[in-house]
Amino acid sequence: MSTTLASPAKDSSYRAVLGSPHVARLLAGTLIGRLPTGMAPVAILLLVRAEHGSLALAGLLGALYGLASAIGQPLLGRLVDCYGQTVILYASAPVASAAFLLLPCTGPTRHPVLASLVVLVAGLATPPLEAGLRALWPHLLPDPERRRAALSLDSSTQGLVFVIGPLLATGFAAGAGITAALAATAALGLLGTGMVVTAEPSAAWTPNATASRPHPLGPLRVPGLRVLFAALAGTGVALGAVNVLALAAAERHHAGWLAGVMPAALSVGSMLGGLAYGRHAWPGAPARHLVAAAIGFAAGWVLLLPDPVPVVAVLGAVLPGSFLAPLLTASFLTVDRLAPEGESTEAFAWLIACIGVGQAAGTGLSSLASAAGPLLVALVPLAGACIALWLLRRFNDLLSA
Repeated sequence: MSTTLASPAKDSSYRAVLGSPHVARLLAGTLIGRLPTGMAPVAILLLVRAEHGSLALAGLLGALYGLASAIGQPLLGRLVDCYGQTVILYASAPVASAAFLLLPCTGPTRHPVLASLVVLVAGLATPPLEAGLRALWPHLLPDPERRRAALSLDSSTQGLVFVIGPLLATGFAAGAGITAALAATAALGLLGTGMVVTAEPSAAWTPNATASRPHPLGPLRVPGLRVLFAALAGTGVALGAVNVLALAAAERHHAGWLAGVMPAALSVGSMLGGLAYGRHAWPGAPARHLVAAAIGFAAGWVLLLPDPVPVVAVLGAVLPGSFLAPLLTASFLTVDRLAPEGESTEAFAWLIACIGVGQAAGTGLSSLASAAGPLLVALVPLAGACIALWLLRRFNDLLSA
């Protein structure tokens, strides 16, 4: 791996973390570069509907993009571990952006197969910015407390992708047309990736010598990581059910605004919870924090079971959200401890991929349910996730503080 780029420091405040060399730029670049993840599903939906295509086709293409992106992250993560960040980011970002620019030319309604192939390429080529940034933190911030604060800040701000992204997509589509929205999606992906790949830490990051001979299973050969990834797939199912749950509630209460505000409230809660978690040093190892945050995340959804009025539903969505970023932060810290040497990027990418696959499954399953079905779809895997994370805590190598 590359040599350390920052010296240890005791001050773990957010001001100190953001003041460390390269941190603010990498955080901003990763956030901007990941905006296409939040913009693309909405832009694809608007493109199909603008061509008078069916909602089913729009949903299929959106789900295909999400699944392709989730599958592509571990594959690109392994390539990063083998060849470094520079070459992979330089190659993947232009491919994904070109696919977004090409998509309107395919005529999705008239040529759905061709459009599906383009969407598949856009998803598979999604640059592994999030996993790459998590792999850089140990070298940027060797001090454990500063690294934990940075991960909390990282996890909290990444939720903005799914708040700002859809707003940008709809704003560009309304103001300049759907082609402009897809062009903006492509441009922001290139801009953010460029900010990251031209930063010194990304350019200086070099793969471990053992990464050139990766194990066939990669990080999945570690039992603790398999348990963690399976549990987080359950968390992803809950997140995927949120949009359907919000839309169903909006239709029942005749409050169309609820469909957008409720998922945004979850993201706001995640940001607030993550910032609060990162401000203090909590006792125990990350595995203990995982269990506590998972239980809080699952319990928060129970408040929505009585189908409350819209205002209460929005406030209720903030509660499970407040445990989401701490759950993710503790997960990333656990992966950092368990990932085999030279395979950290792929390990982080697997975590992100499992959540993404769970989200796609949650959206699909909850769409088939009715009434309270979407919420029940969310609660069942959440219960399983809590049990799995409790089992994870039983691994003795995780319990050392």
